Amino acid sequence: MALIPDPDTSRPRVNHRVRWRASVRMGHRSTCLLVGAAMVWISVIVLLPLAAVSWQAASGGWQAFWFAVTSHAALASFRVTLTLATAVTAINTVFGLLIAWVLVRDDFAGKRLIDAVIDLPFALPTIVASVVMLALYGPNSPVGLHFQHTEMGVGVVLAFVTLPFVVRSVQPVLLEIDRETEEAAALLGAGSLTIFTAVVLPSLTPALLSGAGLAFSRAIGEFGSVVLIGGAIPGKTEVSSQWIRTLVENDDRSGAAAISIVLLSMSFTVLFILRIVGARAARRQEMAT
Repeated sequence: MALIPDPDTSRPRVNHRVRWRASVRMGHRSTCLLVGAAMVWISVIVLLPLAAVSWQAASGGWQAFWFAVTSHAALASFRVTLTLATAVTAINTVFGLLIAWVLVRDDFAGKRLIDAVIDLPFALPTIVASVVMLALYGPNSPVGLHFQHTEMGVGVVLAFVTLPFVVRSVQPVLLEIDRETEEAAALLGAGSLTIFTAVVLPSLTPALLSGAGLAFSRAIGEFGSVVLIGGAIPGKTEVSSQWIRTLVENDDRSGAAAISIVLLSMSFTVLFILRIVGARAARRQEMAT
């Protein structure tokens, strides 16, 4: 009797190792292409502009750079900017955490509406925010508060545009926190304040610092929202971004670039420090758990 060959054994065997190597090579090529495209885009959008402003700042020489950043007007604008940005960041860190907590942990009427309103400063053009604040706190204020051309007015509008950074940084972390740990602490007799400071807050610290850093960076560079409400009074309401505009209008582009470099350095320094502190806090939290 003739033997019928097994169809499985009669087919040529496929070298799976060759296929695997080919797929690895294709994946490596795709990764290289994606990384290359990302780096090109980052270079065009971020690195080249930074290099250009650095070159512009150095074009007048070190003496001109130093004169631009140490002039009386520049130092006054730095003082106003740092004071208001620090105060607004501290306030929004507290109230941003409070709002995020309420939106995540509590149920109430209008919760979805409030959650959507939080993103309004992201969607609203900054000059429109200035008009809104001027209508509310200007000379014809419907609530009887006149904040135009005052530090309070600039602070309020900066708080408006920076609040979402803290709320949106903290919300996802709050959603992921294990409630069983809090319940276990409560069963052991811990009070609400102890549970928050010992269990919840350590988990929120990295996100809270990240949101605070983003809020601070936005505050020191804000321009459009403070134009109308602030009035650019030197030494009182003129922030550094407005002083940069004045320098550009006076055709002092090297001086404007020098002030920009100082603001960039402030922003990067704060973000770097907060990132280090947040990373250490995250590592301590991982070791504790």
